[in-house]
Amino acid sequence: MKSLNPRFIFLLSLTVVSSSLGFYLPGLAPVSFCEKEDAKECQKDIQLFVNRLDSVESVLPYEYDAFDFCKDTDERRPSENLGQVLFGERIETSPYKFTFKSDKACVKVCTKSYDAGSKEDKLKLDFLKKGMELNYQHHWIVDNMPVTWCYIVEGNQKVCNPGFPIGCLVNQEGKPKDACVINADFNKKNAYYIFNHVDITIFYHSGDETNGMSARLVAATLEPRSVKHSNDDKPTCDGTPMDIPAEFKNNLKVTYTYSIQFKQNDDIRWASRWDYILVSMPHTNIQWFSIMNSLVIVLFLSGMVAMIMLRTLHKDIARYNQMDQEEAQEESGWKQVHGDVFRPPRMGMLLSVFLGQGTQVFIMTFITLFLACLGFLSPANRGALMTCSVVLWVLLGTPAGYVSARLYKSNFSMLCFCRIVFVDFFLMNLILWVEGSSAAIPFGTLVAILALWFGISVPLTFVGAYFGFKKPGIEPPVRTNQIPRQIPQQSFFTKPVPGIIMGGILPFGCIFIQLFFILNSIWSHQMYYMFGFLFLVFIILLITCSEATVLLCYFHLCAEDYHWWWRSFLTSGFTAVYLFVYAVHYFFSKLQIIGVASTILYFGYTLIMVLIFFIFTGTIGFFACFLFVNKIYSVLKVD
Repeated sequence: MKSLNPRFIFLLSLTVVSSSLGFYLPGLAPVSFCEKEDAKECQKDIQLFVNRLDSVESVLPYEYDAFDFCKDTDERRPSENLGQVLFGERIETSPYKFTFKSDKACVKVCTKSYDAGSKEDKLKLDFLKKGMELNYQHHWIVDNMPVTWCYIVEGNQKVCNPGFPIGCLVNQEGKPKDACVINADFNKKNAYYIFNHVDITIFYHSGDETNGMSARLVAATLEPRSVKHSNDDKPTCDGTPMDIPAEFKNNLKVTYTYSIQFKQNDDIRWASRWDYILVSMPHTNIQWFSIMNSLVIVLFLSGMVAMIMLRTLHKDIARYNQMDQEEAQEESGWKQVHGDVFRPPRMGMLLSVFLGQGTQVFIMTFITLFLACLGFLSPANRGALMTCSVVLWVLLGTPAGYVSARLYKSNFSMLCFCRIVFVDFFLMNLILWVEGSSAAIPFGTLVAILALWFGISVPLTFVGAYFGFKKPGIEPPVRTNQIPRQIPQQSFFTKPVPGIIMGGILPFGCIFIQLFFILNSIWSHQMYYMFGFLFLVFIILLITCSEATVLLCYFHLCAEDYHWWWRSFLTSGFTAVYLFVYAVHYFFSKLQIIGVASTILYFGYTLIMVLIFFIFTGTIGFFACFLFVNKIYSVLKVD
């Protein structure tokens, strides 16, 4: 195989840079705001939406209504797409309502009372304490934009987090946890401090984008505070922190308040209003280091493959074709197994099923990442990434059936792999349902997914298989002998297991840094937006899997071992095993997840991801090896 073309690398680099900077969903119209509402031009009321609450210490997200917070009297839920439902996003209106350019100080939202003699109130307060103990985070939205909590970390670096905690805990030893470290007043032992007040600042742009007649919101930040109000009816928001004792013995009242101010900032344009969130997330330099590290591996493998193809193979083929029949029979190496190299493998149906599914995953991933690089699946369009992936998966049943039928005349690709994934997914969803999590998919959605599977995907698979059956079988370039050739004694490194284990190391080395950020976005709830980097790593992964598999395939053929079918699939597919090992390491070293249910959910969803990755990488390695073997034996002159 050839190394990456410099022009191709340059174009992909431009894609990386453009997608790492400011972007917004193409075609999404901005909303204009003004002090006096004009139904045609602008609006004055600003609605704050609340999303689910999640935690880095628990895999179980919960709806806003699951906690005893202030509720909107006229609660409405905006329409949710399939991706939002699958991710467990539950967006709803909140009682926090603002008027454009109307600054207000210490506005009361509601007061929650807890009676020490009420069992129901005790359960509500215990659940709220559990949320503070596990550091559950609010996620608020204004004008389709996250309300962020910005703070300074080590190195005087500003970090903006698209969420803020319910509260925090000071344990029995007097050691503050999580957000309690930010304020020395949080010093009572064995006490919870609830953030019942927020100072909200909304920035707007009213320059050339709107001709000065109206404004567009370009940023929204807040500062959470804990305030013990001396007067619940007329709060002043300047009291001591609101502490909740660990033992609920006395009646308790919690008053929620907010302050709001508007500031003009014409330096931030509406199209790049997410930049202040994305730029505050470091790691861009690490991403470039990852790309350069991967490119070095690719260039190394490309040099090895080029040396084999241009020198060793070319000389072998030329010398073998010039020999007479008796001399050729005395030769050893890959040329001697030409009569057995295309012998059908064992469990060929299962292999064809995997290859059909792998083709489906490859096309789905390529199109999804390409659309993400163009900005259509940006974070501004919530749930779009998952929706796109599911729809593409359903519609790409035809290629899966076609590939399976062409390779083994089988049309059962959709009925094997998907059943394993669905059973695992169903069990995980059952745990979420028992725990009352918002991530539990409603029964109606499960029925809809099954309807998509059986009503669209499976018929499309049969359509693809039909066209695959009509095509003539793939003719090998050389004739297969009736009697299998005996395979000579193999050295340790040419035996199947060592070769398969070594084959997955280099592809994993290309992706493990990018894998860290992907796992962070899934389990640590960090925003992922660097799709340009991800697409480039995806291309590098394809090349690395192909070249590593071709190299090992050539070495095994030189050792006169012609069982390359399953070995080529497992060689690159073994990258998924390293992925699983890394996921286990990530769980114990990076995450703070506690609880049996959260642990089962983590490893259950990880197994789905590993299985899909195994099918995908194995398919890439197989087809690379298939093309390589066909190519070298097609130019071999055999009687």
